Amino acid sequence: MKKKLKNLVIVESPAKARTLSRILGGDYSLMASLGHVRDLPKSQLGVDIENGFMPKYVVPRAKSKIVRELKEAAKGVATIYLATDPDREGEAISWHLATVMKTNTTPYRRVVFHEITEEAIKHAFQHTRPIDMQLVNAQQTRRILDRLVGYKISPLLWRNVRGGLSAGRVQSVALRIIVDREREIEKFVPVEYWTIEAELTRKTPPGETAAFRALLVSRLDGTKLAIHSQSEATELRDELEQADFSVSKAKTKKLTRQPAPPFITSSLQQEAWRRLRLSAAQTMAIAQQLYEGLSLGKEGSVGLITYMRTDSTRVARSAIVEAREFIGQKYGAEFVPPHARSFTRIVKGAQEAHEAIRPTRIRREPSLIKQYLNNNQFRLYELIWKRMVASQMAAALFDNTTVDIEASCPDGKDDYLFRTSSSTLRFAGFTVLYTEQKDEAEEEKLSSLPPLEKGDELNLLGLFPEQHFTQPPPRFTEATLIKMLEQWGIGRPSTYAPTLSVIQEREYVAKTNGSLQPTELGSVVNDLVGKYFPDIVDLKFTARMEDELDEIADEKRDWVGVVQDFYTPFEQSLNKAARLIEKVKLPDEVTDEVCPEGHPMVIKVGRFGKFLACSHYPEHKYTRSFQVKTGAQCPQCGGELVQRVSKKKRTFYGCSNYPNCTFAINTKPLPQPCPQCGSLLTEYRGKQAKCTKCDYRGKLAEPKVTAGKS
Repeated sequence: MKKKLKNLVIVESPAKARTLSRILGGDYSLMASLGHVRDLPKSQLGVDIENGFMPKYVVPRAKSKIVRELKEAAKGVATIYLATDPDREGEAISWHLATVMKTNTTPYRRVVFHEITEEAIKHAFQHTRPIDMQLVNAQQTRRILDRLVGYKISPLLWRNVRGGLSAGRVQSVALRIIVDREREIEKFVPVEYWTIEAELTRKTPPGETAAFRALLVSRLDGTKLAIHSQSEATELRDELEQADFSVSKAKTKKLTRQPAPPFITSSLQQEAWRRLRLSAAQTMAIAQQLYEGLSLGKEGSVGLITYMRTDSTRVARSAIVEAREFIGQKYGAEFVPPHARSFTRIVKGAQEAHEAIRPTRIRREPSLIKQYLNNNQFRLYELIWKRMVASQMAAALFDNTTVDIEASCPDGKDDYLFRTSSSTLRFAGFTVLYTEQKDEAEEEKLSSLPPLEKGDELNLLGLFPEQHFTQPPPRFTEATLIKMLEQWGIGRPSTYAPTLSVIQEREYVAKTNGSLQPTELGSVVNDLVGKYFPDIVDLKFTARMEDELDEIADEKRDWVGVVQDFYTPFEQSLNKAARLIEKVKLPDEVTDEVCPEGHPMVIKVGRFGKFLACSHYPEHKYTRSFQVKTGAQCPQCGGELVQRVSKKKRTFYGCSNYPNCTFAINTKPLPQPCPQCGSLLTEYRGKQAKCTKCDYRGKLAEPKVTAGKS
């Protein structure tokens, strides 16, 4: 009897391979490509400008072994299934795999699924297709455009600013947005203004003591009030102290608040930052683990969420049915809306063939699997689960009351209008489970009110003038920058996290208390790119390029034509810049360290990165290695913990006495010892701290970071 041939399934990661292997069984062998197996060469442009912009792909040395193993595994199999991720990047990886393996006799089939569940996988393997070259070309065009920008502009920055710098299409726009906001803040001139609140209570019935506050909003005839000084506020307060206060209008409206849609990539990254203080890169790394599968004890490796790179709010009908059944059983029939909720796409260029990010099984409650997940995996899964379930729950109902109060002044003086409002929850609906967090500037402030009716006379208990100053626009956080990029249609789900990472890794932007602030280097690079390559930092131009990539994917544009249309004016700008661009000398950053001669030490940048040098360098040759001090003491030897960077460019903290002391920790250490046990404290979720030994958690100020010697 002839032996049945196995099928080979190729995915990107070992975790995904393990999960699929459990579902597919013994007729399939699984291998992981570990991402792309071909790319443009690092040492050269890799794009033939004279020959239709044809890319020159190579197999990186690090991938040679896996390519050999894949070719060997492909021998004698019935079918090769390319089960890479369901987006343009995944389609391109499948194409590169098929190209590099060159197995002509074995058929290749593309398998696409958005969740790793038994039902979804079996359906996908029953509905395979060829590789979609339009999707490949869209991804390839993005790669070529990014390579042209990066490899043509970056050398100009190396020669005229500093070696090792880079420019990129989307990163340049993101940097421009941050720099523009910083300059708005710098130019902002605060204006003084005053508000006046009245503390009031009803005159009747006697004995009622419930007091409330109302804000002065205008004169009674609607004329606006502008109070710009303490003297004006004091004069107005004195006038109002003589006034009679009464309710002129009291109106209550029933308001319905609908739940937010389930997550897409951008909204997940925003909410994970607001609630969990996870960066976009951290969020996507954890979401990837949840998607590819984690071991749940006897159940084995299970994919917990649907694909996490998506811009669609669509949800599968089966998931909606499961959610509604779960809600009815868990919370009661009144929490199930009469009709299933569907959400229309709100993102420019959203691909409705994709799904929103949701749990693969609604009944897999976070508490049931908490023991199998680490802390961040659990927190992110819980966030995704709650958002999905809440999206199918009944609306929350509120009574929103607005009260207008007339202040009638004697002696023919102006009368004034005060206003107050309150919101009373009548039915919690989805809010029993989840409410979307807002950025600080968007938070609503509502007070509670006693029952008030038109004509009620009021007692004035006090007037409270308060000084304010107009505030500059806030710096962007990762959440608000992603929101801005999304609103402009710049980038796509796969690009937000790497864009934010690269502008920070290149030290164009620094994160200060969670806010993104351009460095001097970032401002210089932004200005040079903006001056000589205005299209590259133009928001509308970059958004239009994204539209053209979508048109390539939809077979509406030829990819070579798109690249040619971009490159012709870009080449003209390059030629002009090469003749006119000026050298920029960045000032050295002065530290509080001094050299043996007594001169201040400054931070310089050389071939191997930053170092400390005497401010009279090169006349005085004294130098030291650069370290960022934390002020925290090493728990092993008592030395100081300093910031270091691993070979993979990840930040960690180690002892300054290395190699004699090898203590290291990934979380940022704080100089204050634990108030409970005296052990090392580390930063936790932004401005909080937690002990590395006991269960202490609390709020602490961040330590001052300075440059120091080794």
